[in-house]
Amino acid sequence: MKKLLVYLKSSKKECILAPLFKMLEASFELFIPLVIANLIDKGLKGGQTSVIVQSFGLLVLLGLIGLVAAVTAQYFAAKAAVNFATELRHSLFEHLLKLGFPEIDNIGTSTMITRMTSDVNQLQNGVNMFLRLFLRSPFVVFGAMIMAFTIDVKSAAIFLIIIIVLSIVVFGLMAINVRQVKNVQKKLENVTSSTRESLKGVRVIRAFCLEQEETQEFNNDNNLLMKALNRAGNIAALMNPLTYVMINMAIIYLIFVGTNQVSEGLLTQGQVVALYNYMSQILVELIKLANLIVLINKALACGNRVESVFEIEASQKEGSAEVPRNEEAVRFEHASLVYPESSEETLTDINFSVAKGETVGIIGGTGSGKSSLVHLIPRFYDATAGNVYVDGVNVNEYSFEQLRKKVGVVMQKAVLFKGTIKSNMDWAMENATEADYTEAISNAQATEVAEGKGGIDGEVEQAGKNYSGGQRQRLSIARTLLGKPQILILDDSSSALDYLTDYNLRKAIKELDYKPTVFIVSQRSASIMHADKIVVLDDGKIVGIGKHEELLKTCQVYQEIYESQYCDQNSIAENAEKEVR
Repeated sequence: MKKLLVYLKSSKKECILAPLFKMLEASFELFIPLVIANLIDKGLKGGQTSVIVQSFGLLVLLGLIGLVAAVTAQYFAAKAAVNFATELRHSLFEHLLKLGFPEIDNIGTSTMITRMTSDVNQLQNGVNMFLRLFLRSPFVVFGAMIMAFTIDVKSAAIFLIIIIVLSIVVFGLMAINVRQVKNVQKKLENVTSSTRESLKGVRVIRAFCLEQEETQEFNNDNNLLMKALNRAGNIAALMNPLTYVMINMAIIYLIFVGTNQVSEGLLTQGQVVALYNYMSQILVELIKLANLIVLINKALACGNRVESVFEIEASQKEGSAEVPRNEEAVRFEHASLVYPESSEETLTDINFSVAKGETVGIIGGTGSGKSSLVHLIPRFYDATAGNVYVDGVNVNEYSFEQLRKKVGVVMQKAVLFKGTIKSNMDWAMENATEADYTEAISNAQATEVAEGKGGIDGEVEQAGKNYSGGQRQRLSIARTLLGKPQILILDDSSSALDYLTDYNLRKAIKELDYKPTVFIVSQRSASIMHADKIVVLDDGKIVGIGKHEELLKTCQVYQEIYESQYCDQNSIAENAEKEVR
């Protein structure tokens, strides 16, 4: 949590002025019982009208000054808290964007969202309340006790006793409550994760008619959160009745003793009322202090959770290589990959090279490691054994910006951001010309998509929900082509396209004037059969490399994939007839 305090540096003035104005407000508040005592003893009892008027005017003045001080303190505290939360969110978001795929996979999306929203909000509330009350409440408690002793030592002895007893009760309940509050935050994260997953997959849930099952699962998580909140709330609910019982018993004792002393002439009626007011102030401030400490502990727990994200360092380190000219665009040198938290290799001993300008097809069964292989090229993941080279330089020696300007990737899942077609394409190249947009859209076979939305300024909703799957894929390809990468990776990014559009896309890429090296990951043999080189994967291992005709003769896995997609229709009919007979 200490590391997060650096985000308060820009609000040093506010952090000083907020508690000072609160102390000023508290100082004036401590004088109010004395003014009331004087009003009763000299004004009401003595019948001095001037004292009544003066005391009333003084109370109004003290109230106004206290109000101005309180509002000013609140302003500075709120400003410091908001600045703190804003800087923290910016820094946290920036840090998360610097993390690699392995770290993001390990943290989880729902966890990152909870840290950036709920946890940072709790920290903001904690900072706000801390600046307002961390000096004010102790000052009022001990100030009220001291002021009571200036009135009467014997009557004020009960103040010392009640403060000690109340502190034990309040802070004892608080210590129990803090552990339960931490448990509440964990349960809240589970509910957030469950909600996000269900809403993200709502179409799949409806397709399989699993609404009731998902509702039940959500209710289970929600009930666990409710139980945790109830346990925390039950302990917190004990605080008010216990403290009020004790303080009222102290007030009863105080009035009893005070009455006797008034009868004996040792105290005045106004002084008894002043002592009563000081007792009430102590009660209010102790409860405020207890609630503040609960809130601070909750904020500390959230702060530790946020800090734990900052402590996660990216496992991938950047280089600054000078790029030599090399005939090899990409070379895998006995590369292997084991994902974090996995005990088995996803890729094993990948060893082949690709010349500049070649088109390479990657094919294999589901889970064979096709996407994992191409993700090693832009360093989405680092090889756990062996090396990967781009232009003859180990990818680990490039800076991320340098490497990923050379390598353009179109992911399996097409992701578009809220804005326009142009704003989405600008991710690949800023200050592109009209001709650049038109060329990229045309090559991606997305001309009709853009024209149907009114051109490159056509609206794109969040996640591209106003486009079909095939339209999103074509716009994602257009975005990558705009950057004119030297190495283009199409990671099963044409799965939603029909065969004719897929063919035209591959033809347009083949005819690009800057001749990129192309990696096509696909389940369709038709999409890669005309590639210069086809790599066949099975269970993370290369089982065949060559052209289409060669692999049909030498690679059984490729043969099975091809035959499953291009089986002779006459043979199917003949087999069906035999089965009928």
